[in-house]
Formats: sequence, structure tokens, C-alpha cells
Amino acid sequence: MDKNTILGFVLMGIIVVAFTWLAQPTPEQLEAQKRYTDSIATVDSIRLAQDQIIKQNEQVEQMLITDTIAVATDSVRNVILDQTYGEFSQNAIGEEKFITLSNELLTLKFSNKGGKLYEAVLNNYEAYDSTKVTLFTAQENNYGFMFKTNARVIDSKSLYFEPIATDSTVTMRLAFKNGSIFDVRYTLPKNSYMLKMDIVQNGMDKILPSSVVYLDFYWDQTMRRQEKGRMFEERNSALYYKFYGDDVENLSQGSDDNERVTTSLKWIGFKNQFFSSVFIADERFNEGSFTSQMMKDDFYLKKFHAETTFNYDPSSANPAGFSFFLGPNSYPLLKSYDKGRSGDEELDLDQLVPLGYQFFRWINTWIIIPIFTLLGKFFSNYGIIILIMTIFIKLVLFPFTYKSYMSTAKMQVLKPQIEEINAKYPKKEEALERQRATMDLYSKAGVNPMGGCIPMLLQMPILLAMFAFFPSSIELRGESFLWAHDLSSYDSIFSWDTYIPIITPYFGNHISLFCLLMTVTNLLYTKLNMESQAGSQQMPGMKVMMYMMPLMFLVFFNNYASGLSYYYFVSTLITILQTYAFKKFINKDKVLAKLKENQKKPRKKSGFMARLEEAQRQQQAALREQQKKNKRR
Repeated sequence: MDKNTILGFVLMGIIVVAFTWLAQPTPEQLEAQKRYTDSIATVDSIRLAQDQIIKQNEQVEQMLITDTIAVATDSVRNVILDQTYGEFSQNAIGEEKFITLSNELLTLKFSNKGGKLYEAVLNNYEAYDSTKVTLFTAQENNYGFMFKTNARVIDSKSLYFEPIATDSTVTMRLAFKNGSIFDVRYTLPKNSYMLKMDIVQNGMDKILPSSVVYLDFYWDQTMRRQEKGRMFEERNSALYYKFYGDDVENLSQGSDDNERVTTSLKWIGFKNQFFSSVFIADERFNEGSFTSQMMKDDFYLKKFHAETTFNYDPSSANPAGFSFFLGPNSYPLLKSYDKGRSGDEELDLDQLVPLGYQFFRWINTWIIIPIFTLLGKFFSNYGIIILIMTIFIKLVLFPFTYKSYMSTAKMQVLKPQIEEINAKYPKKEEALERQRATMDLYSKAGVNPMGGCIPMLLQMPILLAMFAFFPSSIELRGESFLWAHDLSSYDSIFSWDTYIPIITPYFGNHISLFCLLMTVTNLLYTKLNMESQAGSQQMPGMKVMMYMMPLMFLVFFNNYASGLSYYYFVSTLITILQTYAFKKFINKDKVLAKLKENQKKPRKKSGFMARLEEAQRQQQAALREQQKKNKRR
């Protein structure tokens, strides 16, 4: 309490005492005067409490005012409401009520306090604890509008709306004394994850000044954990936003982050690994301020906050409209919302599904997902679907794999001749001659020393595309195969609770069997390759490094989707079987005889080989010239 306030109370007391002594009222007047003085004191004390609370915390202020109003007399309550809320005063008190809308996919609960969506439940999905997936409930999700009058700012979350419900629509209404209304109308279509939200009003130009040309909108959400593997779910959760007519961006997934954008936005989304809440403007948002905060709570992942504005006309009957997507991150579903849209109006909600960089994303969207979806129509077990898809990919790549093995076989049968060349030019200064003779041998025999790399280059984009596809495929979520209960998460065969530094943060507190099998097959394949290269020159330490790579995969993939490890395991296993089959059916004696025949035939040098030999001659001449200069010195 400051000095001016204390002085005011002292002067007020002196005036009241002096007036009472001079006026000499009757007992009835004294009683009336007492009631009046008590009312004035109550109002003043409430005003003082309100000022102090504003300085400390807005939320505490609202709670105290509400509690004071509840116990105050009707006359005092009206004074407080008028001073605090102005034209909105009749909507400032009430009782919280809930109304539910549902369809085949969603069950939504609305609260008349704030006129907001209070709870969202997905009917066809379960969380890791076997309950229905609840995107949010109670205070986990808050959003509202800020009404700015000439004297005050009113937050819609502190107001009580009048709920009006029909079969598929809930209208939350603010009614005013002068007959004006402000409605937030929610409509849930059948079999849809998209909730329509429209502002419908009448006479709001009598409530808000004409200078109001936009409304502030805020949205807060504390994101729940839905999956068994928290580490990977956390990595794939973030705040996303789409620039109007432009790209989709997101805040950091692995650390606290914030961003301020000053250009128009089409939508703002809070994305989990497999589920999202997205607020979409019919027109556009004017700007945005976003914050993402990591949480250590076992039940929650992150805390998101978004602030924005949208154009608003108090005299318009329908000033703004929105859509609220509440559903799974399914690529076909999200892509379908762009049907009939073009240009700046495209939503690009499918960007919520991380399918890799643009080139790898193209492989997923145009090849992998259509095949995956097609197989899903004929097979119900996704482990079988992954197996069939792996075999299909291997068949497509078989000609290149065969060519790669043939190139390796040719290099192997030419090893004796390569060793003769090495013996002929053993000195370091003869490296260019040795290289020239080797390339000449390859050219005459018709062998491309880089032929074995082409299939690997062709397979790498597919391997990387799969790396992005499996952890993002909601179709695998909750699908079991063999010992794996959920192909979208790790398949633990052994786990522990003790926190182990370095190991727990990166490897986790479990061992995944499919990941272990993938590692074993990669070690076998590495051994097979090393045996095929026996006798060839290798860099020091290369053998150790080759064996270390599969062991690194064990650490890296232990927390990834078991469907991904299963795919890599099957793919590598098929490659090993193909290698053994090639060894059995390809006769290296016949290959050598064919190469010797090629060496006897006159062969026209390709432009590349001619340029390579010319570069070698020039390099050799320069080296000889340098050696002569060194001898003269």
C-alpha cells in the first residue's frame, strides 16, 4: 500500500467522522450511513487488491476478483464487474458447463468458460498405456481472443459463453445488454478429423471501437506423451507453421526455441510423432510469435505457445473462419486436404510427415507409400507387407546387383595380372606407370573398376528414403509382428531401469532384437566383402573400420522403429543369399577366359580413357622433369 493510498484513507476517515459529528444523524441515518461506508470501503479495498494483483500476476488477479465477486453483495459485484469488464460484465460470471460432439473418429468436449475446445480424443487410436489417444484435456490446451476496447483488454478465456448445441454444432455465445452477440460456432462433420470454427456476430461495432481492425489470438498447449519410446517421440515433436503461399517451417525439435515472423501465415500446428493439432485460417494470420520449451516431466514432452493476429471487422456478420485439424499424421489423409486447392491456398499439411529431404521424399511419396498402401489392401499383417516390399525392391535392383557382382568377379580373376604389374613397377616413383598399365589392362579386358559402385549408388537413395519412411509411418503404429508388439517403436527383449551415463541417453535402457539381428547380418556381409577383396591393397585400419560400422548401427538404431531394423535385416539377409548364389552359379574360369578373349581383340579407347591416359602422360612427364631438376641440385 503506497503513501497516497494511506493518506487517502486517512482523509476519508477524517471527513466521515467530521461529517457524522456535525450532522448528528438519527439512529436510522447512522445505520444507513454505516452500510454505505462499508460498501465504499469494500469497493476501495477490492480496487487496491486488484491493482496489486495486476502487478504480480494476471492469473492470480482473475482468481481473486472472481472469488471476491462470489462473496460480495449484488450491488458491489455489479460495480466490480462494470469496472473490470465493461460491456462484457454480464459474461464475466457463470458456471462452467461441458458439451460433447462426436463422430466416428473424434470425441470432442467443449467448455463454456472461454468458449473453447476442452478435450480431444481420437476414437480409433490407443496410447502406450492402452487408453484412447487424448490430444489434450483441461488446462493442457488454452486458446482465446483478446478484445480491445477504449478502456480495457478482455481475454475471452475469462468469459462465460452461453452454449447452444445441435446434433453436429456447438455455438458458444456472448450476449450483451444492448442486444449485440458474439458467437464462436463449432461444427464437426461426419467421419472427419477437421473441426470447423466460425465467428458469427451481430452489433459488435457497438461494443468495440471502429479502430479495431484485427483480433489478437493466442494458443498454448502442453503436449502429452503418446508413445512407448519417449526419446524418439520427443525428437519428432515440434511446433510447425506454414507461410501463406510458401514453405512449411518448424522450431527446433531437440532444444528450447523461439521465433518471430512478420509475414502472413496459413496455419500453426503442434505436431507429435504421429498426431497433430493444427489451427488453419480460412484466409490468413497476419504474423506470428512462437515458443517451444522442452519438459522433463515423464507425462509431457513439450510446451508450445503461439501468438498471432487476424483481420477483423466489428461490423461484419462473419469476420473470420478457421479449421481445427485434430488427427493422425497419415500422409494420404493430410495430402487429401489439398484436393481442390491450388496456389497460395494449398495447405501442405503432408509436410507434417517427415519423409526426408526433397529427393528422398519424392521416392517415398511416389513409390514407397503407394506400394505400401496397395499391399495394405491385401494383407493385414504389416510384417508380411514389409517382407513383400523388401523382396520387390530387391527384384527391381537385381540387374544392378548382378552387374555389381560380375564387376567384382572380373576384378578378382584379374588379380594375378594386377600383381604382375605391381611386381613390374614396384618403386614409388613408378606409381604412374603402374597405374597406367593397370588402367590399360582394365580397358583391354572390358572391365569398369567403378562398376561395383553403381548398384550401391542406386540403393542408397532407397535406403535413406526408408530411413525416413518407417519412423513416420503411422500405419505401423501398434502393429505387431513376431516378438515386436509395435513396429513403429523398438522391440525390447531385455531392459533395465538403472540410469547409465552415456549409454542411457544414446542407447537407451533396453536391447532391441531386430536391431541386434540387423547388426549381425551386417557383420556377416562385411566379412563376406572382406573375403572377396582378400589380397587387394587396403588402407591401414580400413578392415577395423569396416567392422566398426555395423556396431555403430547397433547403437544408432536401438531406439528406432523395429520396422526399420526389420527391413534392413531382411534386405541385408537377401543380399547375402544373393552373393552366395552368384558365387555358386557364376564360373570364374569362364569369366577369366572371356576377359582374355577381350584382351586379344582390338579395342577402341573411349574418350574418357584417352583423356585419362593423356593426363597420366603429362603427369609422368612433369614428374620426370622434376626428378631431373632435383639431380642437378
